Amino acid sequence: MKKRTLGHSGLSVAPLCFGGNVFGWTANEKTSFDILDAFTGAGFDFVDTADVYTRWIEGNKGGESETIIGNWFARSGKRKNVVLATKCGMDMGPDGKGLSKAHILKSVEGSLKRLKTDYIDLYQSHADDEAVPQEETLAAYDTLVKSGKVRAIGASNFTAARLDSAVAVAKKNGLPVYTSLQPEYNLYDREKFEAELAGVCEKHGIGVISYYSLARGFLSGKYRSEADLGKSPRGGSVQKNYFNDRGWRILKALDDVAVELSANQTQVAIAWLIAQPLVTAPIASATSVVQLEDLMKAARLDLTAEALSKLNKASAWKGDVASAA
Repeated sequence: MKKRTLGHSGLSVAPLCFGGNVFGWTANEKTSFDILDAFTGAGFDFVDTADVYTRWIEGNKGGESETIIGNWFARSGKRKNVVLATKCGMDMGPDGKGLSKAHILKSVEGSLKRLKTDYIDLYQSHADDEAVPQEETLAAYDTLVKSGKVRAIGASNFTAARLDSAVAVAKKNGLPVYTSLQPEYNLYDREKFEAELAGVCEKHGIGVISYYSLARGFLSGKYRSEADLGKSPRGGSVQKNYFNDRGWRILKALDDVAVELSANQTQVAIAWLIAQPLVTAPIASATSVVQLEDLMKAARLDLTAEALSKLNKASAWKGDVASAA
């Protein structure tokens, strides 16, 4: 499988990243181990998680996903086979939140312990923290990079202005530069990234790792009526955000392309992301090996120029001249 370089990080990854938010939530440890075995066994190597996963579950305190991955590393011995990405900065309750130097240095130690490793390939700011000077945040990452605990840094959920500012601050002060961005981006949710963030990423050579690659499941085609909304806890948000003329138009295009290429809607939607020039690897999750095998086929699906044009036109957003043409 042809690897891609993640921005200017020096990290090379397969073109699909597994989202570890399901570990310790909708996938227990045994299932998670099976998924990781199958994922790496098929030649994929990029896994993303965060310290806050899965704090939203009653009884959890955060760190459950990292713990499962760490246990898998210990059992499998495959730490060196994985490009490991995790994040810090979200609310960890008594353990604090944000991007202060003290919190970052404390957070990384917790993640390293849970992950049973002595280094993190990509350590990311999970969300911007405007209360902390960017110099302080980047100085913390500088300490971690120089110590060998972190190889590269990334940003998640930043605005274009703040990402651009962070790069300028880093270069001015000789500090580590964000090499990746993790934004919400998919065939439906295009405008925010393409209109605002894409230019900054292209300008600075920042690799893109998109999340919500299937628009909360809508692009899989499993939600087509109100009767389908009970299939997932995300049903309500799917109806609110995607049940509209543009959404149905996109599903129709996905249906058509899937038939033409002997694929399914999930594979086509992810293949569309992989085909975008700024995207290094979209993030997608599965809760079973069967689901995972379906996802992995997307990385080997080549969309024709005609298929890309059809998808671009169906999903064109207001002001998107290129796709609407």
